[in-house]
Amino acid sequence: MNFSFTNLSYKQTGFFSSIVIDYLDQSPKLQPFYKHPVSKQGIEDLIITRQGSSIDRMVLVEHLNNQYKSISTSDKVSQNIISLKEKNSFTITTAHQPALFTGTLYFIYKIIHAIKLADQLNKEYPSSHFVPVYWMGSEDADLDELGKFYLSGEKIIWDTKQTGAVGKMNTKGLDKLINRIDGELSVLPFGNELIQLLKDSYLNSPDVQTATFALLNTLFADYGLLVLIPDSALLKRQMIPVFEDDLFREKASEIVSATINELSKNYKVQATPREINLFYLNDNKRQRIVKAGNLFNVHTTALSFTETAIRQELQDHPERFSPNVILRGLYQETILPNIAFIGGGGETAYWLELKDLFHHYKISFPILILRNSFLIVEKKWKEKLKSLNFPVVEFFRSEQQLLAELVSRNKNGQLKLVNEMEASDELYAKLRIKAGEIDHSLLNHVDSLKVRTIKSLKELEKKLLRAEKRKYEVEIRQINTLKAALFPKDGLQERIENFMPYYAKWGKDFFSLLYKYSGTLEQEFGVIEEQ
Repeated sequence: MNFSFTNLSYKQTGFFSSIVIDYLDQSPKLQPFYKHPVSKQGIEDLIITRQGSSIDRMVLVEHLNNQYKSISTSDKVSQNIISLKEKNSFTITTAHQPALFTGTLYFIYKIIHAIKLADQLNKEYPSSHFVPVYWMGSEDADLDELGKFYLSGEKIIWDTKQTGAVGKMNTKGLDKLINRIDGELSVLPFGNELIQLLKDSYLNSPDVQTATFALLNTLFADYGLLVLIPDSALLKRQMIPVFEDDLFREKASEIVSATINELSKNYKVQATPREINLFYLNDNKRQRIVKAGNLFNVHTTALSFTETAIRQELQDHPERFSPNVILRGLYQETILPNIAFIGGGGETAYWLELKDLFHHYKISFPILILRNSFLIVEKKWKEKLKSLNFPVVEFFRSEQQLLAELVSRNKNGQLKLVNEMEASDELYAKLRIKAGEIDHSLLNHVDSLKVRTIKSLKELEKKLLRAEKRKYEVEIRQINTLKAALFPKDGLQERIENFMPYYAKWGKDFFSLLYKYSGTLEQEFGVIEEQ
């Protein structure tokens, strides 16, 4: 496998929001909304802070041991679990819902970024230990989002009538989707290996969260990745005081709303708190808890609690209370000795709303690191780029811009009426002088003539370009094909494509490739080209 690598700034790609770009640039407008910058100094400050924090490490390790006891894993994973008992052991965390077959490529990118950063910090700070963690958002109920994936441009949907938390849905019916994948990918070098992996993970598991756990353990156990399923009474018991504050005093809503009022002066808000930021999770349903008078109702159900009853329910069954996006991060940082959170642009944006909430509950706010992003250019696309004589970075521009560049380049600029426009400027400058010597009232007339002339020249230039473009039908088709392949649905490849075709082609070397080119604290966009 031979590849080249190029870095771009996220701003150069044109695919990231202003709040993300300003965060990466450490804009003064955003500095009040986070605690530590993405830097070695930020890491070192948090190491000191986290060493003194009151994380219940024994409960965390007990939970992980319970979770892993039914699965065979690597020595590195087992050692990482044991290490979390020690105060000099910390986590580097990323999070995602258990999307079907991992959903999109960035699911994988997040995990490898966490692994790479933990490895790098272990080298730089040998007196501490850093553990990569994938936090599974298995309580999410958005099946429309999580129950689909793309293969060769086709959207494939899991046809199931199940409702509630996706992680708890049984895997019945997924054999049909695996057979669909088999028919397309088994012809590739590692296709049969991939299909067997999917069968072992999904068809031998009772539910989606267990299947995702099994899949990721097989793929990343050798890297030492810990998969954490936080749907646990043991872990959620630590959140009872926060959940009570949310239910009875609406504290999170009050604090985050005040932050949003400030943040929204410059940016679009990513997540908005509700009065109560908890769902009730039971009987395959996950529904919002809504207060009506003195009652706490479970939305769209007949279930209702008095204040006394819901207090007792929280004490007896904390696992039935599921935090939404406003409280999820606080839950994560309460139970983990975490240093950094690696997330996408949307996640980074909503975490910026939460710093004051963390401060209120005296929980350390992690360093927020924008996850790695890549564009993978396979050899077949590289050859087409070469035939067009375009470097791949040019393809972040629109198809119209590419075509205009192609036409203009091949005509050596003949279709650009730059000289004519400059000549026009000179002509009207002379006319202006001559008219001014005769009658100053004529100056406005000269200026109007100039505007009309320049406008006419620009229209002519466009017509020349359009006429020339019609001669480039082959090149137009090539550009359209490349844009569709590298930027499916006019978006980033990583937001549509799945890891499976790459794994079927390259096997676990695909992950080695991503690991090699993954940044740690650099936060740059990467282009990986197969040679």
